[in-house]
Amino acid sequence: MFIEPTQEQGMYFVQHAPSGPITMLNLLQFREVADYSAHPDLAPPEPISGREAYERYTRHTMPILEAEGGSVTFLGSAGRMLIGPTDVRWDMVMLVTHASAAAFLAMASNAAYLEGVGHRTAALADSRLLPIEAISGSVGTP
Repeated sequence: MFIEPTQEQGMYFVQHAPSGPITMLNLLQFREVADYSAHPDLAPPEPISGREAYERYTRHTMPILEAEGGSVTFLGSAGRMLIGPTDVRWDMVMLVTHASAAAFLAMASNAAYLEGVGHRTAALADSRLLPIEAISGSVGTP
């Protein structure tokens, strides 16, 4: 289960981050029932699904993301791999573009953002976050 980066992963990202725009590839697997045990202050009165908890996280995060110049550039349903391990499934795939790695880090440490990040933690059974950058001169890039 991977929900947050390790300290080593975070340091590597900071030390090797590209200077220009960066897109984060999110692979998301939701819990059947959201687990708010780590953030009881955010828990709704009745149990909700992981997908519903993630929707709460998204509603909370979008204004903060947009204020830092970021945007969701793709959101889609996912499932079982066509190429890869067949025992791994993803419920959702999302591409989020940030103006820079510094903008991403600023958002991730923003106090207003941190107030709602518990919805993400409650929602996810597993996730992957892969920073990607466009290759200059490649198909579809300037």
